[in-house]
Amino acid sequence: MSHKHPYVSEKNEGKPIFEWGVLVLVIVSVVLAGIGYTMAATAIFAATAIITGLIRLILKDRSPWKIRSVGFDAFIGIALGIGLLVVYFSIQLLM
Repeated sequence: MSHKHPYVSEKNEGKPIFEWGVLVLVIVSVVLAGIGYTMAATAIFAATAIITGLIRLILKDRSPWKIRSVGFDAFIGIALGIGLLVVYFSIQLLM
């Protein structure tokens, strides 16, 4: 029996080592933001989001980063990264 919907299961989606790497980058971003390096934190977080989105878009089903469908994952990752950068630099222009 074939499934026509994406799995939402740790056993069937993603690669744990890649996901742990993403977690490490998010933690680094949080620590940098906490000690006042908000530009570096934002850049790392945004780059991580954009890169995971691009990896999912390019590798499709072979991607180590899977959450839902290829289109959803790619859009959310890339849009989140770009959105974070736009908001960060918009706030900087206001100051």
